[in-house]
Amino acid sequence: MKPSATVSITLDTRRQKKNGKFPVKLCVNHITTAKYYATGTDLTEAGFASLSAKRLSRESTAVNNDLGFFQTKAVEIIKTLKPFSFTSFEKRFFQKSIGKGSLSTLFQQQIDELTRQERLGTASSYQCSINSLLSFKNNLLLENITPDFLHAYEQWMIGTKNASKTTVGIYARALRAVMNEAIERGIISKENYPFGKKKYQIPTGRNIKKALSMDDISKFYYYEPDQSNEGEAKAKDFWLFSYFGNGINMKDVALLKYKNLQGDFIVFERAKTERARRSSPKPITIYITAEMREIINKRGNQRKNEEQYIFPILEPGIAAVRKEEIIHQFIKNTNKWTKRIAEKLDIPFKITTYTARHSFSTVLKRSGASTEFISEALGHRDVKTTESYLASFENDMKKQFASHLSMFKKEAN
Repeated sequence: MKPSATVSITLDTRRQKKNGKFPVKLCVNHITTAKYYATGTDLTEAGFASLSAKRLSRESTAVNNDLGFFQTKAVEIIKTLKPFSFTSFEKRFFQKSIGKGSLSTLFQQQIDELTRQERLGTASSYQCSINSLLSFKNNLLLENITPDFLHAYEQWMIGTKNASKTTVGIYARALRAVMNEAIERGIISKENYPFGKKKYQIPTGRNIKKALSMDDISKFYYYEPDQSNEGEAKAKDFWLFSYFGNGINMKDVALLKYKNLQGDFIVFERAKTERARRSSPKPITIYITAEMREIINKRGNQRKNEEQYIFPILEPGIAAVRKEEIIHQFIKNTNKWTKRIAEKLDIPFKITTYTARHSFSTVLKRSGASTEFISEALGHRDVKTTESYLASFENDMKKQFASHLSMFKKEAN
């Protein structure tokens, strides 16, 4: 009887790694659908071709044995599935896999999905996370991810690798997302979940003040850029566009199209969340201030159609990877010049694109806006994220209120 699905080992040459190698994957074909699963092995094209040679080196033999294990295990599972479904296969495959591929496979599936959605920055973060975890422990399995393991990993990252708590938090959150997916798909049970109270709590980085005072915002606004330096002038304009525009991210600025202009408002969905698994992502509505309209008239493309980008940062039809590179360079250039402006103005810390976002939220808070309103304006899905933006403001208020307690004291003569 013909098997319901077929299995093969293939070299995924779609994305070459920095070391010149490609990931070796297990390919499962069922009717017209093919799915690929990471094995945790990377090879060059020549190295992969050499696996079919008659005489193998000791290293190649070991690689062949590892890959053979995955293929044999997959075939055995498929034989028991009547009818076959990828959901059932994955549940059995991940539970029974003993090699380094189980956690790597789950990460790779998430990375592939993020890449398909063109969320390349998040995909890169996930790749860094699994690379770091595998550097700490080879042949890592889902069952190895325990609170003790995560505490040891955090100590290794901070003590041995000199990483910050922020970096540890980024990698741990990617791992947590993968573990949540594994629970949702029935690959692991909730009892084995390592995160939460009395288990492992993801560290947060030291809160660094990122919002400008009104005096510093005023200095920045009235600063006259060097006439011979277009970089300064452009960076200033885009920073102010973000500040006046609900702290809009620079990526979203680059992606704005004329169809997003609706009367006196800009209406758009954040690039960070529009492809996330939500049934109805809520659009952000920004009132177009006079300052923003002036920048659009000064920096914007001439309006030809609704699908045209407002600003000449991106061009239509470019590939997702190239788009990401251009946006990254745009943000890098903006940060470079705003930092130099801050130095000229003797502002005590560097100004970045995120400073505009934090300054917007802090000014609104000072004006009496609720945290919930600010959260909606920023496009946050969780009020806790907004609260972290406002942390420096809250600390300033605590100091101010504390000073009021001693106002009864008489000044010394």
